Amino acid sequence: MTRHLGTGERFVGTEALHGGTTAEMRRLTIGGPGGGGTRDLVLRTFVDAEHAEDWLHREADALTSLAETGVPAPALVAVDPVAEQCEYPSLLMTCLAGRTVLDDEGVRLRLPVLARHLVSIHALRPVERPRDYVTLTTADTVVTPEAADAAAWAAAIDVIRGPVPPWEGRFLHRDFQPGNVLFEVAHPSPSGPRITGVVDWAGCSWGPADLDVAHCSTVLALLHGPVWGLRFAEAYEEAGGVLAARASERLYWQVRDGLACSEEVRSVARPWRAAGRTDLTARVVEERLDAYVTGLMNALG
Repeated sequence: MTRHLGTGERFVGTEALHGGTTAEMRRLTIGGPGGGGTRDLVLRTFVDAEHAEDWLHREADALTSLAETGVPAPALVAVDPVAEQCEYPSLLMTCLAGRTVLDDEGVRLRLPVLARHLVSIHALRPVERPRDYVTLTTADTVVTPEAADAAAWAAAIDVIRGPVPPWEGRFLHRDFQPGNVLFEVAHPSPSGPRITGVVDWAGCSWGPADLDVAHCSTVLALLHGPVWGLRFAEAYEEAGGVLAARASERLYWQVRDGLACSEEVRSVARPWRAAGRTDLTARVVEERLDAYVTGLMNALG
């Protein structure tokens, strides 16, 4: 990666970044020529990841497309999808200001900000569309949590046995959620929280806006409690976003994402605990997922 540094620049420091579940992240500090000034880059490395090449190609394409938009995404510096120059498949990008905010405090103010930003992402119309979305969860792969509301989960599983609702394509992030959003920290805006960056575009796809909304809703439910997950779709529509026309169609996507999370719910909170949310034990997130899925099904009834 040194070939992508400026004349006289050199690596002077590295720091592991926490929060990633599929890749290792490091902040690289670059010293300027003659000892003057520094700048930071971020190296994203996939170690022993089956789909690393595909993810890195998709992220590189997404960052290239986003460079001409107002979305605050990192700028692509270099990518090595098959580890020709690096030890492992990697991507080098600029480092954005801000930090993730996972605390419960202030979630009421952040919710509409997240919704407005997601609406702006879905409004993008890239020259080259990303590939269509893929979902892997089926009725047979769902893992019902222990002590869950069995009737509600059985009904939810029946929902995703049905046909996929009709959808209008949008530019999707596919993992838009608080762990991939950076907020301003040094000089907070008096008008409320301000997003300074959106990261992790490896899943960028084309599909229904409901998919992104459903995913963010599930994560909000696990992080902050089911009520916040249930509120996010409403906040998205209040921000001008358009979801599926019928309640049953919206429910399909919401339930599909909640059930997909069931397959990895015990691991999804590990980076949150590493970031300080030690209250989010495996049992707590399982209980919140159960309450969220049950709440979705009760709302239908």
